[in-house]
Amino acid sequence: MKVVILAGGYGTRISEESIFRPKPMVEIGEYPILHHIMKCYSSYGFYDFIICCGYKANVIKEYFANYFLHTSDVTFDFREGGEMEIHSNKAEPWRVTVVDTGLDTQTAGRIKKIEKFINSEPFLLTYGDGLADVNMHELINFHRTSQSIVTLTAVQPSGRFGAIDIEEGNMISSFKEKPKGDVGWVNGGFFVCEPAIFDYIDGDYTIWEREPLEKIAEIGKLAAFRHHGFWSPMDTVRDKAYMESLWKNGDAPWKVW
Repeated sequence: MKVVILAGGYGTRISEESIFRPKPMVEIGEYPILHHIMKCYSSYGFYDFIICCGYKANVIKEYFANYFLHTSDVTFDFREGGEMEIHSNKAEPWRVTVVDTGLDTQTAGRIKKIEKFINSEPFLLTYGDGLADVNMHELINFHRTSQSIVTLTAVQPSGRFGAIDIEEGNMISSFKEKPKGDVGWVNGGFFVCEPAIFDYIDGDYTIWEREPLEKIAEIGKLAAFRHHGFWSPMDTVRDKAYMESLWKNGDAPWKVW
């Protein structure tokens, strides 16, 4: 089963980082978050990736073109015309297709542009800026039994503010700092999709989270896989710092490899 990763957005909410590179290339520890996401999938045996690029697509292409340089010890012999010898190859067993899906194409439009690479088979789909410890095998098994067109991973994000209950007289009866799930269940990404989804995408400017998912939900073919474990987006510098601290302290829940 192939893995499609949406990696083409501008990343405006984390512009401090994305002004120089696409958000999926922002590093957590020594690796781009895109690398972390791919490691999560490959730990479950999924090695065939399709990356939908747009903004600064060349940065992602160059990363994979020079992957051996990033992950191995290398000798450059300029006496022999600049020959390169790679030592202790640490490359992953990945097959990576990088597709430039356009600078201003919306999320569903990007998915539509990689239809020819799917070969009419079910596939996995996620965003290039979120991490979780989702069990991919359980997610796929759930999808198959649900007989849905799309299964999305539903998560309960931690709140960013303290929740309070106020009694009469303006006195607080309870206070709970950042309660998890205070906004209910939300779309956490990590989808399983049937090839029928392409019939619900009109063109470049179709937003995946709008018309396609709304229409599929209306016909009762959108399933929710409830994930109670770790999940975090990287929308802001604060989110990046949080992920960075988990990684550096050896407490990264998404590191299932």
